[in-house]
Amino acid sequence: MINPGIFLGVLVQLALLSVLDAVVGLGPLGWIAGAAYGIAVGGFLTYGLNRGTARSLGPADAVTLGRSALVGCVTALIVDTAGREIVTMVVIASVALALDAVDGQVARRTRTASPLGARFDLEVDAYLILILSVVVAQSLGPWVLTIGAMRYVFVGASRLWPWLNNPLPPSMARKTVAAVQGIVLVTAASTILPLWTAFAVTLGALGLLTWSFGRDSWWLLEQHAFGTARRVTADVA
Repeated sequence: MINPGIFLGVLVQLALLSVLDAVVGLGPLGWIAGAAYGIAVGGFLTYGLNRGTARSLGPADAVTLGRSALVGCVTALIVDTAGREIVTMVVIASVALALDAVDGQVARRTRTASPLGARFDLEVDAYLILILSVVVAQSLGPWVLTIGAMRYVFVGASRLWPWLNNPLPPSMARKTVAAVQGIVLVTAASTILPLWTAFAVTLGALGLLTWSFGRDSWWLLEQHAFGTARRVTADVA
């Protein structure tokens, strides 16, 4: 059975799509893309709740669910209007990015942080970065897609090397680099910057992201290698 909070989140997604349709107009493709996103998110959360110990969404999860509904609207605009409603898309994406700082604060203040909530927040961010990179790639080139794809390449690599799934220590640098990606991509998508400036800034963001993933991957590799060495030494002894 679907959780009432998740069901409400799907309804909110459909309601926001209706508002978007009334304001800018959405064709069948936009409706399908936005609705499919909302249903997929509902399925992801239902699966997570069924597998975990929690049986309901916390206050921070509700904020993330609302932010996710905004991302669904961005998805609908990108698929349906092919960039014709760039201002509307940029405004909605900017609000979704700004709310990223809210759900974490709510989780800490209400002491309702959970692994599912953290994963949900991460996946919403990663998906938003992916679709924004698709938009920006249309003007700056396909290399921008590397920004959106890097998280998913990392997940794919973890299937081959499970030690990449090991927990990482908290890092403000990692959080800052992740936030920079969204800000830079939204700014580049807005076309307020000259093309060469947008190119340079986006390339710089990609450099930071590559450094961040590289640093974390190296740290995980060291922990894996040293842990293996310690186990071998202990077995020999």
